[in-house]
Amino acid sequence: MPRPILATVHTAALQHNLARVRQSVPDARLWAVVKANAYGHGIERAFEGLRGADGFALLDLAEAERVRRLGWRGPVLLLEGVFEARDLELCSRLDLWHAVHCDEQIDMLAAHKTQVPHRVFLKMNSGMNRLGFTPGRYRAAWTRLNALPQVDEISLMTHFSDADGPRGIAYQEEVFGQATADLPGERSLANSAATLRHASQARIKSDWVRPGIVLYGSAPDFPEQTAAGWGLQPTMTLSTRLLGVQHLAAGDTVGYGSRFQAEQAMPIGVAACGYADGYPRLCDTGTPVLVNGVRTRLVGRVSMDMVTVDLGPLEKAGVPFGFGSEVTLWGRAAKGEVLAIDEVARCAGTVGYELMCAVAPRVNMVVDGSGS
Repeated sequence: MPRPILATVHTAALQHNLARVRQSVPDARLWAVVKANAYGHGIERAFEGLRGADGFALLDLAEAERVRRLGWRGPVLLLEGVFEARDLELCSRLDLWHAVHCDEQIDMLAAHKTQVPHRVFLKMNSGMNRLGFTPGRYRAAWTRLNALPQVDEISLMTHFSDADGPRGIAYQEEVFGQATADLPGERSLANSAATLRHASQARIKSDWVRPGIVLYGSAPDFPEQTAAGWGLQPTMTLSTRLLGVQHLAAGDTVGYGSRFQAEQAMPIGVAACGYADGYPRLCDTGTPVLVNGVRTRLVGRVSMDMVTVDLGPLEKAGVPFGFGSEVTLWGRAAKGEVLAIDEVARCAGTVGYELMCAVAPRVNMVVDGSGS
């Protein structure tokens, strides 16, 4: 049989989280962001759970082709636009909308020969200082695009840098609003954090919003708020089984570098998961894990193929354990107990996004299409 580690994508949870975003911004149209292979879930595996969106937003042409092959005929948006002139040919053939964030992309459009004009999203750098035209140059870029026969409708877009924190979005919203005050076109401003935290603001509620991480069951502002607090469900479970049990005496150590030393006699379990599976090596003693649905902790270092877990809480609770016992690294255990991916990510000094995207190819990934 194959090694027991498994990543499970939960279709019903994707549908639930999509509905949760709609509840927050009922008047907006919704891009389901599926960049990075649907945040590690796999576009093909996530599609059924997200097809209730109004469009799909992603980064590259290969991902766009995959969405079209799945039968999607609605809007598809390239969030970073095209990377070279010939990309525009595929945009025409696949009917892709695309961002425009620099003069070079306008130059490409001006030289492009097409029978069908393109729908573009003109991006403003309102304070993030990554991609986009500065507010002082934005109107000139819009005017130039508007004069091109290769361009149909121009939508207006920016991206918030601090929607998940105390600085908020007001300063960028003001910059964007002043620079676009009398320009026609739909607006798209809100990412995941803005969609949930600032949904009452008028500009956020209108036109297109771009939720990403919230669709996959992670809180955009953890630890201030949790996924459960936002009403989100985990869309990926990383689970495995115990390969064995050791019984330590006081003073015994565990794993490479003897980083953990038992203060008293205790049972530990050895589980089939390691950093070669994408589980972060920076997780150490104290990182939460579920065994047979009981919350416990890692002990010692994560190795390439194995982790070791404290089975003392199961022993105290009278929950049986042994070879083959279920281990949930993040997500939902068989009986419904949840370990949020954000908690695990915090122990590794990172965010849930990275853990989702980092699951290794050697981990079998399956779809749970049930409504449970």
